[in-house]
Amino acid sequence: MVPNDQSDEIATFLAQRAGNDANARRVAVSVAATCRDIEDALTPIVGTRGVAALLSRSVHVAGQTHVWLNEIKEGLPAAIDLQALTALLARQSPATAAACGGLLLHSFHELLVSLIGASLTERLLRSAWAPFMSSRPQDFLP
Repeated sequence: MVPNDQSDEIATFLAQRAGNDANARRVAVSVAATCRDIEDALTPIVGTRGVAALLSRSVHVAGQTHVWLNEIKEGLPAAIDLQALTALLARQSPATAAACGGLLLHSFHELLVSLIGASLTERLLRSAWAPFMSSRPQDFLP
């Protein structure tokens, strides 16, 4: 998957959310926090393994562009290893961590849209995407 404008906008937001003196660790924590919000929103509906499978697929897609991301173990995990994801992102430059996080979150959104449609995805992820939507509410939905 080639990064597009939306994943670039998510990356910019992640860098801004991490703060003016953002380092890769703070960006990584921001990505992990968003993944936790996704888990909280979707686990009651698709279960822990379902969320893990969707996030794992998104990591795989983002890993096609950011090959170092492939260090996260493949397979069907019981839960996504957010500590491993955070550690990998934290080893990158802040810009690279934000770009990878943006691509990963955008990939997740696109995958879910392809499975259940845009309207239901928006409703299910409203709380997880709230920070992104509030940055440009009229025309931006990751």
